[in-house]
Amino acid sequence: MKGHNRKRSSFSGKIGFVLAAAGASVGLGNIWRFPYLAAKYGGGIFLLVYILLALTFGYAMIIAETALGRMTKKSPVGAFGAYGSNWKYRFGGWINAVIPMLIVPYYSTIGGWVVKYLFEYLRGNANELAADGYFTTFISGGFSPEFWFLVFAAATLIIIFAGVRNGIERVSKLMMPVLVVLAVIIAIFSMTREGAMAGVKYFLIPNLDNFSWMTVVSAMGQMFYSLSIAMGILITFGSYMKADVSIEGATRNVEIFDTVIAIMAGLMIIPAVFAFSGGDPEALQAGPSLMFITIPKVLASMGFATPAGILFFLLVLFAALTSAIALTESAVSTIEDELGWSRKKATVCIGGVIIVLGTLSSLGYGPLSFVKIIGMQFLDFFDFLTNSVMMPVAALATCLFVVRVVKLNKIAEEVEKNGACFKRRKIFEFMMKYLCPFFVVIILLSSVASVFGLISM
Repeated sequence: MKGHNRKRSSFSGKIGFVLAAAGASVGLGNIWRFPYLAAKYGGGIFLLVYILLALTFGYAMIIAETALGRMTKKSPVGAFGAYGSNWKYRFGGWINAVIPMLIVPYYSTIGGWVVKYLFEYLRGNANELAADGYFTTFISGGFSPEFWFLVFAAATLIIIFAGVRNGIERVSKLMMPVLVVLAVIIAIFSMTREGAMAGVKYFLIPNLDNFSWMTVVSAMGQMFYSLSIAMGILITFGSYMKADVSIEGATRNVEIFDTVIAIMAGLMIIPAVFAFSGGDPEALQAGPSLMFITIPKVLASMGFATPAGILFFLLVLFAALTSAIALTESAVSTIEDELGWSRKKATVCIGGVIIVLGTLSSLGYGPLSFVKIIGMQFLDFFDFLTNSVMMPVAALATCLFVVRVVKLNKIAEEVEKNGACFKRRKIFEFMMKYLCPFFVVIILLSSVASVFGLISM
């Protein structure tokens, strides 16, 4: 494999891996997607299904990808290619590797919107941000979104440039504890508003009457994106993991961290919106409109809009940055390994890709709004292509590769290295052989069918 003689970077230990992997998991998906899906698909019963899936499906995929990375000490393409030059193996590696290269540009566009809102809250423009039409005017208004996108992308690339320990690990160790503290403060603030307890009960207490098949499908899809499965991130981070770190122990910590943040996101947003809307779950809009339209209105209605807005968008910025860093690192690592390039050269190359594709996304609602792909703006199209098509295909490729080529006993040997425990080995093997491939196909079919209007999600 090209570039295999270079000394590979590594995390300093378990805490470095856990915080970096948790940082990858805790992103915009937790903050704007999780509360919306939880509100739409049954509140407490959605949360229960999500946790069960994270402890089984999510757990199995994290173990498989992390072990594959540590066994081979390579990023996705090299990890798959280590088992032979068969094009099918390389395809599995490349689809895992290309996904981050397509996600980071549009993710950085949204990250730019977050920086813009934080900047405006710092300037004391809380009422302006809550005004009708502000967000639409901003994203369709010429080249302003492009400037903020470049600010966010530059911050991400500077951290990647600094390396694994000095950049990713150091930033994760700073940002993740701060993120948790901010989440707790905002959740307490949200839950103490008048009328908010109805939202807390709806979100935390399972009600079987609210259960449907779509509860399972949407929880499966959310868990998939939330745990950074099938993006090449966990394979890459696994390749930086030292042999004396317990993979199962680290996986458990990532699961806990991600689930706690998802619950905190629900407690930050659902009670506040319930209080604001008089208990209407429909007020929890999907995606950007929740974060950039509903939340500023909710904050403005409560008083304390400026300090609360600063805290909220600072939290969102940290969540967005840690995920963007993880995605970019996966892409940079692939270029380093496959082309034998230096870290600096690989970072500049990926930076170029981010700027070109991100510019399409950041201008897609403004100067480039006349260009549509299957009826979607650039940002929506890249989101659909990566999340609904490529990630399920990548996960299926990983499942089949681990079961048929690498073999489950080899993964188990890696997990049990240096006498480490593998307590949930039976669950892992059953999930990888039978349920994970089945779940992934369901996600793929339901997501694509939903986009083409065949089913409603």
